[in-house]
Amino acid sequence: MSLPLPRPVGVESDEELFCLRVAGVPGELRVTSYESRIKDELSAQLPEGCELLSVSVARAGRSFQPSTATYMLAVKAEYLDDKLKATIERLLASENLNIQRKAGIKLSKVKNLDVRVFLKSIKLENQSIIVECNISFAGSIRVDEVLRLLELDEGKLASPVRRTKVQWQVNES
Repeated sequence: MSLPLPRPVGVESDEELFCLRVAGVPGELRVTSYESRIKDELSAQLPEGCELLSVSVARAGRSFQPSTATYMLAVKAEYLDDKLKATIERLLASENLNIQRKAGIKLSKVKNLDVRVFLKSIKLENQSIIVECNISFAGSIRVDEVLRLLELDEGKLASPVRRTKVQWQVNES
């Protein structure tokens, strides 16, 4: 079992990818009936409020790597001002966005990191900021880092941060 892109604590999600490796699948079983059976059995075990949307059987050796993740930051109306718009424009116009990230087992080490390459887009839509982040083997930007760059804290948000979409790459091994 694995979650290829677990969501950060305090972040809601519209969908999650859960990978489950199953050994000993009967060869005579049709894939569609097997997917249906897995979906029914897993759905019965989920807590209230969680819904299993789909199940699909992948060939052995496949793995899933995220390439982008989109987050929605619902901002309280009083903070949707020209200062926020200017901050978004400044971030998008920047060639580099250097931050310090705590690292190590006890978060005692500090690492300097340019996260600009991980910010694909930032848009102001309705009363929310939509942030699309690139994800690669080199890393990604964290939600708390995005909030810091936007000069937002949880008190300025109208609701929890929500991951609305993840783009996946399928790798064959």
